[in-house]
Amino acid sequence: MECTLVAPPLQVNNSEIAHEFRFFRAYKDGRVEVFYQTQKLPPSTDPNTGVQSKDVTISTEPNHLTARVFLPKIQDPTQKLPILYYIHGGGFCAESAFSPIFHNHLMTLVAEANVIAVSIEYGLFPERPLPGCYEDSWAGLQWIASHANGNGPDPWLNQHGDFSRFFMGGDSGGANVSNYLAVRVASEGLAMKILGIVMVHPFFGGMEDDAMWMYMNPSNTGPKDPKLKPPLEDLAKLACDRILIFFAEKDHLREVGGAYYEDLKNSGFKGSVEVVEHEGEAHDFHLFNPTTEKAADLVKKFAAFLNRK
Repeated sequence: MECTLVAPPLQVNNSEIAHEFRFFRAYKDGRVEVFYQTQKLPPSTDPNTGVQSKDVTISTEPNHLTARVFLPKIQDPTQKLPILYYIHGGGFCAESAFSPIFHNHLMTLVAEANVIAVSIEYGLFPERPLPGCYEDSWAGLQWIASHANGNGPDPWLNQHGDFSRFFMGGDSGGANVSNYLAVRVASEGLAMKILGIVMVHPFFGGMEDDAMWMYMNPSNTGPKDPKLKPPLEDLAKLACDRILIFFAEKDHLREVGGAYYEDLKNSGFKGSVEVVEHEGEAHDFHLFNPTTEKAADLVKKFAAFLNRK
């Protein structure tokens, strides 16, 4: 009787790492392990300031997209308020418009500035690879613009929003997305004007995290992808009148943020650009230590920019 030897099946080591980045690691079997857990808070009313928040549906197709809207205590129902469209950071794969740090930050900022804020809950990698968050944020911007004539789906924006004083802003990756939106508005138009953009500790290309961003975005065009590293011709046409950039001296993104600022100045951008730097502070210090003097300073300067006429 003949016996045929059969080789055992090849054993796959599911723990073998293919890529390790700042926010996650990717395994060779396709799994992705994000290092940061995202917590979420329900909307609420702040008993001290009277700021209210609620969650709204932006769209149901092609994916379910939501946002959190913040309304300050209304002192005069006839007074219209500036509007801030806020895009949170988190490496495009963590955090949320509903997370404690961003919920609390927006509550504080809305109370200080007396503005309405809309914070988009964009899809996160790996469930929604890039450029998903850019498209979600564009959909959120279109949703806000649908209220410009006072007949949109949300009564807070219809009744209290001043669409001649509309701003965008965000921190880290959210600042990056804000830049993309302003470039896209310049090309495609919008039912309202963007008066200003606030970028807090912005992420742009030119560092080790470029590889992470490109991994998350399978359709990327390389290190000079215009979403990652905006070219001068895009910066020149940003659709806003003024920009405020916050830097933190010890931020790992300080160098690429500074390079973006220099590019912006050299691009021919027609608006004004302001910079505020907090010495001795690290990335997003105001979110993780919101009670410090420098965190309060950031909020006050952010609010002053939104209220300047």
